Amino acid sequence: MDRFVADASGLSRAYVQRLIAEGRLTLDGKPLKANAVLQPGTTVELDVPEVASLELTPERIPLAIVYEDDDLLIVDKPAGLVTHPAPGHRSGTLVNALLGLERQRDDDGDLIGRSFGGIAGVARPGIVHRLDRDTSGLIMVAKHDAAQASLMAQLKARRIKKRYLALVWGDVAAAAGRIEAPIGRDPRNRLRMAVVPDGRPATTGYQVKERLRGWTLLELDLVTGRTHQIRVHLASIRHPVAGDPVYAMGSARRGPEGLSRLFLHASRLELAAPSGDRLIQVTAPLPQELEAVLERLRHDDARALS
Repeated sequence: MDRFVADASGLSRAYVQRLIAEGRLTLDGKPLKANAVLQPGTTVELDVPEVASLELTPERIPLAIVYEDDDLLIVDKPAGLVTHPAPGHRSGTLVNALLGLERQRDDDGDLIGRSFGGIAGVARPGIVHRLDRDTSGLIMVAKHDAAQASLMAQLKARRIKKRYLALVWGDVAAAAGRIEAPIGRDPRNRLRMAVVPDGRPATTGYQVKERLRGWTLLELDLVTGRTHQIRVHLASIRHPVAGDPVYAMGSARRGPEGLSRLFLHASRLELAAPSGDRLIQVTAPLPQELEAVLERLRHDDARALS
């Protein structure tokens, strides 16, 4: 039923599922469940609430723009910055920072605001994908609708290569590997994701970059883009990301000495330019606070061997 209603209404399936969970899909006045199966000719009613007005406030938040052309810009997002406004985060987000970027001058010399693609919704101008609040690294922002549509299509077709660096707990046995496990809502805690039989297909490739005492530095290839995918997949093979407050426990959750955040960084993007045949390749080095943790581990390893 949720799939049918999404197709018939043009609304996203996730939004339709939320409306159904709120009891807004009815048959003869009685709420239906998302998995209801009805006979042809049945008439159902969906109550879609009015969209709440949303005012986005430009804010002067420093941003590290590592690439920019007429179609898009790529930002090296710091950890702690939420990608777009959501309940509980109406300000202080990447979107607020984008709207607060210095204005440009037109051909007549007049100041004009920057524009961004609008096809992802009013709360997500230019946003093509997102990074978790505690994850740092590269994120794409489209400057107009055509660029946003192109980038979203590339993501859907899995033509954009996204690489991450993560420090994980324990010694990962294989030098390289691939995790293929479906991800969905954790049935025991709906605020978490988990590997579940009826989840959406998800694939993460990994390669060992460096082995340290008690920890392994991995480079990860995000083939699909499910919520918390890297963190869930690595926790599922008993190598959670260092400093993960949700999917790690004990020593892994605390992380090595000096770690004060999730050790996960989006380090590389490779994509086709929306308006041409150019290949865009951008990298972002580890933030200093993460590099310092590695240096401390290397120093401890060297001292233990001496």
